[in-house]
Amino acid sequence: MKKNYRIGLVVPSSNTTMETEIPAMLRWREQVDPELSFTFHSSRMRMKHVTKEELKAMDIESDRCAVELSDARCDALAYACLVAIMCQGPGYHMESEERLFKVTEQNGAATPVISSAGALVEGIKALGAKKVAIITPYMKPLTNQVIDYIESSGIQVTDSISLEIPDNLEVGRQDPMRLVDIVKHLDISQADAVVLSACVQMPSLDAIQIVENQIGKPVLSAAVSTVYKILKTLNLNPYVPNAGKLLSGGILSNVSSQEGKFRG
Repeated sequence: MKKNYRIGLVVPSSNTTMETEIPAMLRWREQVDPELSFTFHSSRMRMKHVTKEELKAMDIESDRCAVELSDARCDALAYACLVAIMCQGPGYHMESEERLFKVTEQNGAATPVISSAGALVEGIKALGAKKVAIITPYMKPLTNQVIDYIESSGIQVTDSISLEIPDNLEVGRQDPMRLVDIVKHLDISQADAVVLSACVQMPSLDAIQIVENQIGKPVLSAAVSTVYKILKTLNLNPYVPNAGKLLSGGILSNVSSQEGKFRG
């Protein structure tokens, strides 16, 4: 008998990638484990331009989204706007996850909550990486806030590239295979791992395994990390084929985190 899991997605209104890459990875997982089945259910928060002001206003709407998705009795909720969390200061992902869990609990449907921001930090640490180089689509001031957030978590960012795309729809239109060339301009010499897309909206999935094979270092993204944390939260082996080392099935995190605290 198949085991079905309902995945709730808390999505910025202009995001067009979260609902493609996260389902794509879990569909790949279904192909190698036919006993599993995933369905996806979204609620949206208004956001058009990737500015600190719009991101903060959008984040307030996440409470409503959590209530709506808990009505559907999802097995896990994934809040996938990394920079909306990181621009609000170190450690905010824990505050956000706890608040949203309490919202679902108050709705009579306590649901574990995952944020892409927290998942990325955990994914880097699960790989044993202490230094990373990153690529973001953000304007440089927002990239700097992402760097500060990652470094506040005990991970050094050795180099970064900001593509400086302010329109969130345009971020979603980027060709993921461009990253195969863009990463060549990233100094990875001191990095233990590469974050190919520190943004769930910037497509990167098609390039993850290709770049990892080329550079010989682990390559991950905000979306890959989110799927890793979804699978762990559901007590499933974090394995997805052709999605980089983090989802190779052999990475079992012993990272001290909030995992389990917000599971109901």
